[in-house]
Amino acid sequence: MTELENFYNNLSEPNKGCFLYIRKLILDHHPVFTEHWKWKLPFFSYQGKPFCYIWKDKKTTIPYLTFVRSLNINRPELELGTRKQMKALTINPNEDIDVFLIKEIIDESLTYFN
Repeated sequence: MTELENFYNNLSEPNKGCFLYIRKLILDHHPVFTEHWKWKLPFFSYQGKPFCYIWKDKKTTIPYLTFVRSLNINRPELELGTRKQMKALTINPNEDIDVFLIKEIIDESLTYFN
């Protein structure tokens, strides 16, 4: 088993289901997304360039999805926090995931890759 597979398998619920769903959503959204184990976290690339990653808050363990080229995306759902270049979308694993919102942010982020 790879480090990436181990990571997903070792998550506890409800985060495991949330992470796996977000993973599938990203990989199914566009055929050129690829997944890697980079910087000890699940990282997704678009045409070989870093695109986004899934992680969880150290204190609360609530998952978030961070988009690499999101600094210019103006959505109240995206938080800059202490980051300087990337914004994150917090995802509550105990609530329905806003698939439409995630797809919109993915599509908007893709415009910064052209």
